[in-house]
Amino acid sequence: MKQIFDETSFLCSKMVTKKYSTSFSLAVKMLAPKIREAIFGIYAFVRFADEIVDSFHDFDKNELINEFERDYYKAYDTGISLNPILNGFQLTVKKYNIEDDLIQAFLKSMKLDLNKGQYNTEDEYNDYIYGSADVVGLMCLKVFVEGDNEKYEKLKSYAMRLGSAFQKVNFLRDLKDDYEVLNRSYFPGINLQSLDFSSKNKIIEEIENDFEEAYKGIKLLPIEAKFGVYTAYIYYKGLLKKLKRTPSEKIMNTRIRISNPVKISLLARSFVVFKLNLM
Repeated sequence: MKQIFDETSFLCSKMVTKKYSTSFSLAVKMLAPKIREAIFGIYAFVRFADEIVDSFHDFDKNELINEFERDYYKAYDTGISLNPILNGFQLTVKKYNIEDDLIQAFLKSMKLDLNKGQYNTEDEYNDYIYGSADVVGLMCLKVFVEGDNEKYEKLKSYAMRLGSAFQKVNFLRDLKDDYEVLNRSYFPGINLQSLDFSSKNKIIEEIENDFEEAYKGIKLLPIEAKFGVYTAYIYYKGLLKKLKRTPSEKIMNTRIRISNPVKISLLARSFVVFKLNLM
């Protein structure tokens, strides 16, 4: 039965999410059950595309990402793919009317990672973040509002700011690997060969502004999505605080992480805030 295959496809997406990001997987578990599958479907799709351009160094990345794109559109047109990640994603796209412009913007940014290593202007930087992160936030928002276009338009800018904040935290956390392994430098005007206190704080201030604006939108989310999104927000805020306390030279020499006990503590605090309606 196709239903069994579709269910299996989403189980595969859930497994991908759990394997690649325990933190995001935990946040998804805080969403209402009826929308979890779709968010797993979105995460697995964007994760596989990201893995192609970031990790598969012994293979033809250009061919792989182009094949991934072709196979997605074939799945969308036919209504099925034997790649369970693509099958789950195309079902999500159709069910929640996710615009193709968002998917194309995402794939465009992924393809930039194959050939572009330096972002010299604010426009280049913002365009990349829009495609790699903001549109993912908008895809998820489509699921959260469940067809309420008025609410989608009202929350759209906040979802983009949250996507931007998450991506910029990732950039700051992954500076070492991005610069030394992948030869990428996303922050315009920042010399990563000698990241200083002032440059680091400029980046952190920018992220804090994104978080401040995004929080306004989290408070307006439907109840089915609010706690899950707030959990992810609290985790990334905690990671940003740790980056803020970390000396610039250490950020350039190691990948900053949050320990599992701290993650549990952050989850507990977010649960209390949510349950006591203190948001």
